[in-house]
Amino acid sequence: MTAEMPLHAGDVNLADEDFFARGEAHALFRILRREAPVHWNPGGELLRGWWDITKYEDVLFVSRHPEIFSSERGIVMFEPVDENQRALASQGNGKMLITMDPPRHVRLRRLINKGFTPRAVAVWEPAIRKITGELLDGVAGKARADFVIDVASQLPLAVICEMMGLEKKDWPLMFQLTNKVLGAGDPEYQTDVPAAQRGTADAARVTNNLGTMQMFGFFAQVLQARRAEVRQDLVSVLVDSEMGGDRLSDEDILWFCFLLILAGNETTRNAISGGLLALSEHPEQKARLLADRALLPSAIEEILRWVSPVTHMARVANDDVEIRGQQVAKGERVVMWYPSVNRDEDVFPEPDRFDVGRSPNEHLAFGIGEHFCLGAGFARLELLVMFDELLRRFPDICLDGPVERLRSTFIGGIKHLPVAFAPN
Repeated sequence: MTAEMPLHAGDVNLADEDFFARGEAHALFRILRREAPVHWNPGGELLRGWWDITKYEDVLFVSRHPEIFSSERGIVMFEPVDENQRALASQGNGKMLITMDPPRHVRLRRLINKGFTPRAVAVWEPAIRKITGELLDGVAGKARADFVIDVASQLPLAVICEMMGLEKKDWPLMFQLTNKVLGAGDPEYQTDVPAAQRGTADAARVTNNLGTMQMFGFFAQVLQARRAEVRQDLVSVLVDSEMGGDRLSDEDILWFCFLLILAGNETTRNAISGGLLALSEHPEQKARLLADRALLPSAIEEILRWVSPVTHMARVANDDVEIRGQQVAKGERVVMWYPSVNRDEDVFPEPDRFDVGRSPNEHLAFGIGEHFCLGAGFARLELLVMFDELLRRFPDICLDGPVERLRSTFIGGIKHLPVAFAPN
């Protein structure tokens, strides 16, 4: 059943994944920014209500005040009404960087921060260029390919798996489990559920839970191996780390690994595939970039703004607070919509124009404040290298079929992107 486009803010329901799957969410965000930038979504029989935050200035306010807006009750919009389901959904709350508040968040982040500094990222440039070259070699002899499966998903997956010291034979499993966990609401990834049940909330819950369990089972074995033999990788850093004089627990490390593998590959792959789609849909901008390769760094920032791979993050108010005249009560959830704030008319001139030379471009695709994306430097470098090599080797790459988007309100994903390497 397809959703009908609302005409007014009171009709908008951003829990409806159909709008995101069809690439129509920006129409909803425009309505909310105009009529109700802090908008109450009442939820329903299964979900508690929440506040939609759609303006840039308000997302800055929420992000920069972790003492008011907590991450420890979860960072997604969905909070089940049922207490048992709520308990299941909250298992990782307060246990991952992304679901921690200061001061523990700061202390834990410092443990691996040195692996993500600009200098540490730059060291990886030759390896990233080598991986990219090998991926493009793999499609060079083909007339057509699925850009997501064959190229975009493989680069960030390879980089984060290398950083974590995972064997190459396990990379396909990491790809599969990432899809299960972050794409749990999409019927394509609900392979453990009978076909007749796919597309339901129960199917999404089962898929996510199974994917999480399988991921933990895998990393439990990796952790055991690192305790027996420490290596030069991120998992070993965690095994050898202390916080407040105490070693990290196995549970701490497993949640950290879970977050690293998910965040390290899913969002960057969607920025890469979304970036190619944007260039394909704006041939004049692609031609401009091909003619002036010095525009590549600004083009990468525009791709990040345009795609906004992470669609939302949520916080829960620790106290009663006012946002843009709306009273948010203690305990209520606020949801920051990055695709909306990255096209806020008050910040970005002509926000619906894709411009590879846009400057300034202070987008929030990586968030801001305490939870600014730890891997932002790697994402930028991977995007830069990929588009540098891709446009050099395949300047005529073009779309060759319908785009299939992920059915998700959390990840701005593309599942399949058919391309041809020369015009038909």
